[in-house]
Order: sequence, then C-alpha cells, then structure tokens
Amino acid sequence: MPFKALNLSESVLRGVQAAGYTDPTPIQLRAIPVVLSGGDLIGSAQTGTGKTAAFALPILSRLAAHRPGQNARVLVLEPTRELAAQVETAFRDFARFTDIRPVAIFGGVGYGYQRQELKRGVDIIVATPGRLMDYLKEGTISLRDISILVLDEVDRMLDMGFLPVVRDIIGRCPKNRQTLFFSATVPPEIQAVASFALRNPARVEVGVNRSVNESVKHAVYPVSFEQKFDLLLALLEKTDFDSVLVFSRTKHGADKIARRLKAANHSVAVLHANRSQNQRIEALAGFKSGKYEVMVATDIAARGIDVAGVSHVINYDVPEKPEDYVHRIGRTGRAQAVGDAFTLVTPENAQDIRDIERFIGAKIPELRLEGFPYKAFAPRPAQPPMHKPAGSLPGTIRHRGGFRRFKSRR
Repeated sequence: MPFKALNLSESVLRGVQAAGYTDPTPIQLRAIPVVLSGGDLIGSAQTGTGKTAAFALPILSRLAAHRPGQNARVLVLEPTRELAAQVETAFRDFARFTDIRPVAIFGGVGYGYQRQELKRGVDIIVATPGRLMDYLKEGTISLRDISILVLDEVDRMLDMGFLPVVRDIIGRCPKNRQTLFFSATVPPEIQAVASFALRNPARVEVGVNRSVNESVKHAVYPVSFEQKFDLLLALLEKTDFDSVLVFSRTKHGADKIARRLKAANHSVAVLHANRSQNQRIEALAGFKSGKYEVMVATDIAARGIDVAGVSHVINYDVPEKPEDYVHRIGRTGRAQAVGDAFTLVTPENAQDIRDIERFIGAKIPELRLEGFPYKAFAPRPAQPPMHKPAGSLPGTIRHRGGFRRFKSRR
C-alpha cells in the first residue's frame, strides 16, 4: 500500500515524496489510520522501523494552517537531546510544503534562540522534560491548547527517571486531547503511566519486542579483560566497514577508548552526557558525514542516533540490561539495510550474556578472530536451558576456518 492510500493530506504527501520515502513500513501502515482517526494509541516496534513518521505524518495531516502568535497545539516528549533534535528535523522535513512551525526545546544550549522561536509562534513543540519544565515554570510556554500529546521512547524516559516530571507535564495538558505512546519495548511500568494518560488506547505492535533486527549478523568474541582493547583494534583492522559505533558502559570508559583509538590513528568522535551540547552536535554531524569513522558512545546513543550508514556496532562493554542489547544492536541494520554487531565478552560477563540470550530467546554465535594472539582465559560456562527454544538467529555469521572480512552490503 502506498502512502497516498493512507488518507494523508496532499501537502504532507509531497513532503514524504521529497524526503525520498516510497512505501510505508508495517508500524506506519497500522498506526497512521489510528492517529488520523483521533484515537489514543500505544505503538511498539523494533528500533529503526519508522516510528517517528508513524506519528509525525498523521499529526501534520490533522493540523490546520499556522496562525501567528497562537499557542502550540502538539507536544512531543523525548528522553534525550539528540532524539528531540532528530524528531523536530523529521517534522520540519515532512512539513516543508506547509506553514506548520515545529521547534525543538532541550537543555545543554542557551535559552535565547528557543525563546525567540517560541515568541514567533509555533505549532509543534518537541522537547525533553527538563528544559520544558523550565519554560513552564517561568510561563514562557502554555500547554492549554495542546490537542495532541506524544510520549516517544516511553520506556527510555522511565529508565532515565523522568516519570514524576512526565506526570506533571501530562497534568498541565487539557484532558480533552489525543495521547500517543511510542516505544521500542512495552515493559509493565508503561501500563502505570498509560492508565492515567490514555483513554481506551488502541494497541499496535509490530515484531517481537525482545527480538533483534533480523538484518543484523551478530556474534560474541570471548577475550580476557587485559586484551579487550587489543581485540577491538584487531577487529577494526580486519573489518571492512563504513562506520562503526562502539559502546561503553561509562562516560570515563568512552573517553579512554576514544583516546586510545585516536592514538592508533582512527578518526573518532565521542558522545555521552558529560559532553556539551555543541560537542554532541558536532560529533553526531561528523559521524553522519563521514568525518569520523568511529563513534564511541554510552547508552545515550542507543536511542539517540539515527544514521543510515552504521555498518557495524561493537559492544566494547556488555550492556547492563538485556533490553539495552536490542537497542544497541538496532543502531545498525536500519530500514531494511544489513549490518554486523560484535560483543567483546570477558569471563566476568558470562552471566550477562546468558541473560541476553534468555531475553532474545536465541543463542548468540561465539567466534574467535583468526591470527589474534589470545592469552588463556576461563572458558564460557555451559548454557542453561532457555525460556524459549534456542536456535540460530536469522542471518547469523557462519565461519569456516576462522574470521572473514566483512563487506558493507549497501
């Protein structure tokens, strides 16, 4: 079914075509009619499947023309600055043939430009909870005319401790509104928020919340702690990649990895919460443009990066929670493209890997890099029974005689 069959407005359809989109994804096919009808919705799908367009396109189709000086009519809450900026850009791209005015509101930058845009009058506010509350408390923003409220990446917002602030913001919106929840996963905690925020919501679920993207080939590489960085360098040397996203558990660890990679003559960007907003914007822009071949990041980037050319993800540190593995891996293989994902595993991570395999219901292939001078380390403990039958993941890596070079399949 083409986009023109979904009853979107003509101006929005022109924006979709100009953005290069042809056919809607499954989450878009199922969510757009619900949003156009005015009903509340809980939508969940794997990362990289087009959730932003699933709510942005019907919202833009429902809005009337911009009226200068009016209060905002749509509020979209995002957990991170990067997501707020990306979603606002998506709204702006899709609305290019309308006079609808979106604005991004987030911290880490000055208030001047944002206040200027708000004073001019906006239709759509895409905001992080903290900076939005600053403006609400000082009276710069009023939510009295909000007719559509979107909570995007709800599970991530709850993980980051935003629930009290989100409840406050929801309470400031009119009760007679449309409310949309979008998330990659729907843990039980979301039901508590939904009970007071939504009215008889429709449920749209696409794919299995616990599964990894089927277009991603992934594997674990056991290694001693002392050799982790050496193995990272060896993988980068023997892998033919477009761009690589390396995940660290900590901000200090990300900085240390980046310094050592730069010393090894790699072009590297760093993204974590201690970086200034200008540094984060420059790092992400440089990574997208190809200025940096490697981005080292904490989990702030597991949902905050939407770069089509990420050919490889390397988990330098195993994620703390199994669901974070799914989100990290989802940074590659986006929009039906293919990608590779490696996880460096020390003996201390054995339980973490078992938890991840239980969560996704499959065994992750275990590989060794041919020619790497491994030192002795404890073998990985035997796998316990899984909650679901373990089987080969779709598209898993198969090796005959060791490591092979990976070619980007763009």
